[in-house]
Amino acid sequence: MKKLKTYFLTLTALASTTTLSAQSQKQLFDFGWKFTHNGTTQLVDLPHDWDILEGPHSGKGATGTGGGWFEAGKGEYRKLFASPKGEVVKLHFEGVYQKSEIFVNGQKVGQHHYGYTPFTVDITKMLKNKGMNEVVVKVDNSQQPNCRWYSGSGIYRHVWLESMPALHIAENGVFVTTPEVSDNQALVQVEVSVANESPSNRNAIITIGGKELTVNLAAGETQTVRTQFTVNNPSLWSTEHPTLNNLSVQLKEKGKILDTQTVKYGIRSFSFDAEKGFILNGKKVLINGACVHHDDGVLGASAFDDAEIRKVRQMKNAGFNLIRTSHNPTTRAFLDACDSIGMLVIDEAFDGWRTQKNPYDYSTVIDSCFRSDIQSMVLRDRNHPSIISWSIGNEVIERKDIRVVYTARQMKAAIHEKDTTRPVTEALCAWDSDWEIYDPHAEVLDVVGYNYMLFKHADDHKRDPKRVIWQTESYPRDAFRNWATVHDFPYVVGDIVWTGLDYLGESGIGRTYYKGEREGESWIKGGQPEWHGAPCGDVDITGWRKPISHYREMLWNENTPLYMAVKEPEGYHGEIKQTMWSVWPTYESWTWKGWEGKPVEVEVYTHQPKVKLYLNDQLIGTKEVNRNTEYKAVFTVPYQKGTLRAEAGEESVTLKTAGEPARLKLTPDRTVMRADGQSLTYIIVEVVDQYGNLVPEAEIPCEATVKGTGKLLAFASANLKDEEPYPSVHSKTWKGRAMLVVRSSQKKGTVNVSIKSKLPIATLSLKTK
Repeated sequence: MKKLKTYFLTLTALASTTTLSAQSQKQLFDFGWKFTHNGTTQLVDLPHDWDILEGPHSGKGATGTGGGWFEAGKGEYRKLFASPKGEVVKLHFEGVYQKSEIFVNGQKVGQHHYGYTPFTVDITKMLKNKGMNEVVVKVDNSQQPNCRWYSGSGIYRHVWLESMPALHIAENGVFVTTPEVSDNQALVQVEVSVANESPSNRNAIITIGGKELTVNLAAGETQTVRTQFTVNNPSLWSTEHPTLNNLSVQLKEKGKILDTQTVKYGIRSFSFDAEKGFILNGKKVLINGACVHHDDGVLGASAFDDAEIRKVRQMKNAGFNLIRTSHNPTTRAFLDACDSIGMLVIDEAFDGWRTQKNPYDYSTVIDSCFRSDIQSMVLRDRNHPSIISWSIGNEVIERKDIRVVYTARQMKAAIHEKDTTRPVTEALCAWDSDWEIYDPHAEVLDVVGYNYMLFKHADDHKRDPKRVIWQTESYPRDAFRNWATVHDFPYVVGDIVWTGLDYLGESGIGRTYYKGEREGESWIKGGQPEWHGAPCGDVDITGWRKPISHYREMLWNENTPLYMAVKEPEGYHGEIKQTMWSVWPTYESWTWKGWEGKPVEVEVYTHQPKVKLYLNDQLIGTKEVNRNTEYKAVFTVPYQKGTLRAEAGEESVTLKTAGEPARLKLTPDRTVMRADGQSLTYIIVEVVDQYGNLVPEAEIPCEATVKGTGKLLAFASANLKDEEPYPSVHSKTWKGRAMLVVRSSQKKGTVNVSIKSKLPIATLSLKTK
């Protein structure tokens, strides 16, 4: 059970001539936008990604194979609103992709290029005293390609309307650190930045725990004050016990509250050391990490809070203890989820730097933007206890140019201006034999990220015994080798697989295919036009955990339940071809119609010393399991219908041959949603036989209807070759599964879901409250 403690600090400000104003307010600004794209105008609510609404254009979309063949382009958002009360009014955008310009009542108030960082514009002077105001957001994502993966297009994260007195706590102005931590006591340090946006000088008296500090604020000045307190017998934040505390800061003037900011923080200590490894709260932790892109699968880039929380929970349930936000800053909701669920984070700023990877990527603006972009990430995210490292880049192209060292130092210095409590890392790689020449670059970093280069660790350790290493990207099929390296060598603190989740874009990475299909990797000339996503994840876009996910969890977590899966027989659908990020197609299935009597390979994953395998209650064999077998028991079994059962210790697991499809089974992740227009329910659709067994080869066209106080947001399978747009009411099950996502309205009531197919109609009711 998480514990939540609250500590109050009171800041009192005195002013002689300034009129008192109402307390600062912040309201969600997501609803009721008029969106125009390609000459068509419609009413939309945010978050909004127009690419996902239109669907991929196989082999033709402007974003190309890297972006998943989506069209991108330009769009415009308009919204009317009344002027809120407050001396200062601002609009805060959590993320717009990309090249946005903001206008209020016809006047330009700001612009922002990078699609992954938040930004705020002051609209005070443009507001009307009477009548309605109009805000226009122009988004230009037409210069393609600019991103190496699916970016989405539009205002895909939340927008907030903020009003405040001229004297207020600055944006992200409360910073909490825990420099001294023990089981008995923790020292908590607090920095509070107060901004004076009034035209006159202000004298602030800051009262904290009976202590008064006087700060003189000139007009337009921002000042930071510092204090500290101790917490006795603290409950420490960790991945197993993610205890969070509330710190509420108030700004008062003549006894009236002007502003309040409440932040959550965790009390924890951590360190990286080449001799001891990664230490969290005094205990060594082996890092089992996942790289995760920013999209939410069937929702595209639309960053609903429930989708972001679900993504973190999926990684937690898969046994990971760290997520790398490859290769850009994530959302506030995602990091909040990491804090509360217990997930470590590498917070990454950029993919590339000054030498382009794509014609219109960040290299076109880096010198004008990198400092503000990287600091906006740090300022927003630095209170999150989940974050244990800042990452400044990934596989930068100019790595052989010595000037890359200067760029790395610039970025590290920019981070240190805002936070010095976390190490700086970067993902390095080599696409040829040159590796050791990157030592000057690596020396800039506190922890050195290796992309696919962990086999170099021993020689590197001899050359630089103080270097701390983690593998920031690895191939899924190397799971055992990478676990063993981290387990055996303390200076290698973790492995972070590419990737935790299947994702959109980088089309075809991780695919397996059959002889006769288009050969090659995703980057061959012309790309992979049949694919719009990358199936290299441990978890697919419907949330199904692939067998490699269960195997990886077992390696890193000794208490993982017994698991069994079956490798697709060579020739069952054709001659199997693999690519660099793929694993052999393997399923939780004992249904191989037409393969009777032919050999099938069965894998059982466990830390137990022995595994017994039974087919229809007849013992097939017994296998010893240990590190030499890579904690796998592998059996070759002539296929026969029936029940396959594995036993190890006191555990057992079974797979049964499925019959013919009998019905659709609907399983929601919740049955009650908030009536706030933002809440989501994910409904898994499975084709089952008369006994409830999943029919693994079933591909059945379905049509969904959603009525009442909710609407259909997406309906799709995990097939990343399906060209049906994700928001369509039509979907075909794949591997026996599909998924429906429902978005609540702002009304209380009932949501009725029905799915038609050649099988009996399946129905489900949800509530909005």
